[in-house]
Amino acid sequence: MRRTTSLAGRPLRVLLWGTYDTGKPRVRLLVDGLRHNGADVFECHVDLWGGIEDKSQVRGIGRWLKLAARAAFAYPRLVVDYLRAPAHDVVLVAYPGLVDLFVVKPFAWIRRVPVAWDWFLSAYDTIVLDRRLVSPRHPIAWMIRGVEWLAVRVADVTFMDTAAHARRMERVFGLAEGRIGRVWVGAEQAAFAPTAENANASAQGAFTVLFYGQFIPLHGARTIVEAAALLRDAPIDWLLVGQGQEAAHIDGSLAALALPRVRRIAWMPYDRLRDAMARADVVLGIFGTSDKAASVIPNKVFQAVMSRRPLITRDSPALREFLREAPPFVQFVPAGDAEALAAAVRTACEGLHGAPMPEDLAMAAFDANAIGAQLVDLLRGIARSPTMRA
Repeated sequence: MRRTTSLAGRPLRVLLWGTYDTGKPRVRLLVDGLRHNGADVFECHVDLWGGIEDKSQVRGIGRWLKLAARAAFAYPRLVVDYLRAPAHDVVLVAYPGLVDLFVVKPFAWIRRVPVAWDWFLSAYDTIVLDRRLVSPRHPIAWMIRGVEWLAVRVADVTFMDTAAHARRMERVFGLAEGRIGRVWVGAEQAAFAPTAENANASAQGAFTVLFYGQFIPLHGARTIVEAAALLRDAPIDWLLVGQGQEAAHIDGSLAALALPRVRRIAWMPYDRLRDAMARADVVLGIFGTSDKAASVIPNKVFQAVMSRRPLITRDSPALREFLREAPPFVQFVPAGDAEALAAAVRTACEGLHGAPMPEDLAMAAFDANAIGAQLVDLLRGIARSPTMRA
C-alpha cells in the first residue's frame, strides 16, 4: 500500500534536479522510494558523471577540462529546464550535488520552492580526512571545506545516510545537533532479493569469501589481504572485486604473498553482483579504521542482508543503528584487525556455509519503499513550512 504524501489533498510534487549520478544505487533508490510512496517525481537531469565510478580518482588536467566543458553546457540547459518545469513543492538535489545546489538555489528562491540536498558524501571528509589525498592545511582543503560549510547552510534541509554520519558532519562543520537528517542507503530488491534458483548456490563447491567495492582506505582491503594470508592453508577461496586508490598496493601485496586461493578482478557489472553473492558463503563489508568508516553503512552491507548472505564487517556506531545486536548470520570484528577477520572467516567456514539470513529481516525497513518513507517525512516538513511557494 502506498504511503500518503498528500499536501492539501494532492501528492507531494518533487523535482529532482541537476547532474546527479544515476549509476549510483543511492540515487535510484531515492527516486523509486518517492514514487513507491505516492509522490509525483519530475526530473531535470544532465549526465555529467557517466563512466566515472570513483570521482576522487579523476586525474589530469585533460579530464578535468573535459568535465568543466560538459558542465558549462549542462548548467544553462538545466536552468532553462527548471524555469519551464511544472509547479512543484520541493527541489531535490541528489549526489554529488555540491555545485548543483548553488546553481539551482537562486532560481528555486525565485519560484519560492525549498531545496533539499542529499549530502551523502562530504567532499572534504572524503578527500581530506578519510583518503588523505590533500593535507587539511592545504588551500584546496580550505576551499572545499568553505564551500561545503556554506552549502549545508544554503539548503533548506540536508540529509545523509546514517545518524552517526550526520552527527559527525555536524561537529566537523559547526552545525547544531540534529540539523542534518538521515535517509538510509538501503538496497534494490529487484537486484538483490534471492531467487529460488540461486538460494542454495553457495552450498556447492569450495567455501567462498566475496569482497567487492572501491579499493579505498574506508573499505580496508589491506586488512582483507592480511586475513587471507593468515588463512592461506585453509580450504577457502577469496574473490576480491574492485579498483580504486589502493589498487596498486593491493596488487603488489598479492603478488608478493603469492596466495593461490585469492582471485582478484578489476570490476564486475552491477547486474552480475547478485549471482556472485549467491555463490559466496560469506560477504565482506568494510574494515577501515577512520572516523568515516565508523559512521557509514556501505551499499554492500544492505545488499548482503537483502540477499540473505552471511556477512562479516567491522563493528561501528553506524552498523548498530541498523543491527543493534549482531545476529547469528552477522559477525562484527574490530576495525583493521586482520587476525579477528581471519578468525571470523574460519568460524563461518567451520559452520559449513554459514547461517542463512532470516527472510523477515532481509525484506524489512530498507527497501525502496522504506527509504522513500524516510525521505518523504523530511520533504513534507519543508514543503509545509511558511517559506513554501504559495
